[in-house]
Amino acid sequence: MKTTIDIPDNELREAIKYTGSKTKREAVVIALKDFNKRQRLATLAKMLGTFKDFMTQEDLKVMREDRKWQKKR
Repeated sequence: MKTTIDIPDNELREAIKYTGSKTKREAVVIALKDFNKRQRLATLAKMLGTFKDFMTQEDLKVMREDRKWQKKR
């Protein structure tokens, strides 16, 4: 989608520097993808801890020890 926007020069230069982009467009696309990914992860993080009957650290430890024992047989 073509869009005309006014992006502050210093912000765009920094985005190009940090993304290693060769073009302004590439820097903006990478920044948008990164922003969207972070938003999806933040949404997922909000859901953590809301699962019922989720495995505890102790349950995980027992399961791992059981697997080690089964592999040795």
